[in-house]
Amino acid sequence: MRLIAALTAGLLLAFPAAAQEPDPAQVAKARAAVKAMGASLKSELVAAIQAGGPEHALGVCKTIAPAIAAKAGATSGLKIGRTALRVRNPANAPDVWERAVLEDFLAKVKAGADPGNLERAEVVTDAAGARTFRYMKAIPMGSQPCLTCHGAPEPGLKAAILRLYPDDQATGFQPGELRGAFTVSAPAP
Repeated sequence: MRLIAALTAGLLLAFPAAAQEPDPAQVAKARAAVKAMGASLKSELVAAIQAGGPEHALGVCKTIAPAIAAKAGATSGLKIGRTALRVRNPANAPDVWERAVLEDFLAKVKAGADPGNLERAEVVTDAAGARTFRYMKAIPMGSQPCLTCHGAPEPGLKAAILRLYPDDQATGFQPGELRGAFTVSAPAP
């Protein structure tokens, strides 16, 4: 009997409970935080490109993007970041939940969905019983300024990317493709 109880407990810990519907107010808060972060990041990158060209913007992106995410998180009380299936910065690699959502987004885009309309929000309960609000909003590959560094960068820019990010996987995108996603999490009640 103890063996059955131990096996049952082990299975419960190994497989998290199903996702639950999130509070609509928390979803709205996540949407607003992601929108603010995206607008701020784009503004900074456009200004950096205008001030010193795409190579200058790479350095700004490397340092300013994490600061923008931290500020958006502090303002909203949420943990906010960016992730993708093909990352530039290995620190932005997706966790298991994020990877599953990104793969779902990618399948939907391949089936004709507009990546700009894709989002997912859930409350996930882990094996220990902790509930976490999770939200992702797809980032479609835009033409400017994104395509400059994430499309087919010219050789000098590509070399600069590889100096800053030796394991870069984030080039070769075309407008309208799924570039990645904003990701949000917070403890759920």
